[in-house]
Amino acid sequence: MKVAIFGQYYQNDTRPIIKDIFVFFNANNVELVIEEKFLKILYEEKIVQKEYKTFNSHECIDSSIDIMVSIGGDGTILRAATFVRNSGVPIIGINAGRLGFLAKVQKGNIESFLQLVLEKKYTISKRTLLSLECHPENKQISELNFAMNEISVSRKDTTSMITIDTALNDEHLNSYWADGLIVSTPTGSTGYSLSCGGPVLTPDVKVLVITPIAPHNLNARPLVISDDTKITLQVSGREDQYLVSLDSRIATLDKNAVLTISKTPFQINMVEIPEETFLKTLRNKLLWGEDKRN
Repeated sequence: MKVAIFGQYYQNDTRPIIKDIFVFFNANNVELVIEEKFLKILYEEKIVQKEYKTFNSHECIDSSIDIMVSIGGDGTILRAATFVRNSGVPIIGINAGRLGFLAKVQKGNIESFLQLVLEKKYTISKRTLLSLECHPENKQISELNFAMNEISVSRKDTTSMITIDTALNDEHLNSYWADGLIVSTPTGSTGYSLSCGGPVLTPDVKVLVITPIAPHNLNARPLVISDDTKITLQVSGREDQYLVSLDSRIATLDKNAVLTISKTPFQINMVEIPEETFLKTLRNKLLWGEDKRN
């Protein structure tokens, strides 16, 4: 088996988790390939010492890799997805952060869950992604133009609201007067959209959510639409520029830019362990009041 490892290092909290993962894979003779910057940190912190193969771009991730292990929180998985892209390589998240709608494997269960991975006793949860096209073209976006959680637009250098003219399949929907607008996947429904009043969606539904951010009109509600809908946005306001974000990546656009959002032709494969399902996570984090969002 060949496993790629991508991670974030959080001082002493992460050290024992990383050690356990490497000890397990080395004891089971698993071939490891480590993200280049992450491995450099592990050498500097003296967490690992032996030499490993590395990867530093999505071009290094191909069908020879059986699975990618993401060590961190849900944000780390979103970054891992930028390496996996359309390769089809499944991702499993080891929760070394505070959040865990995606990074479900807890530090006390690492060995038992990784054993299930070795034995391939898991299922795949396919996650919808969104792509973004900008006219005129923006180089900040064109090189990495997809998001796993959400694409959002928001005001930049002003306290004034912006107007987001929104069309679905070229038919005008609404002109939202708000701080911004979120277009969320089912995966992202437990994140920014939820914080702004959007609904929680199970990962397998074929829909998207449009959620206004602090709208001026109180009757502007989140809207659930089919995920094969083409969404067109055009922003106007007092300032000449606004922000667009794709998960954690942010770009500045001129207000005359036209954005087209649609479902990507590929999906991200998330590993789902029987003991750590989405519904169990939902019960623990939302219905029982813990309320830690991705």
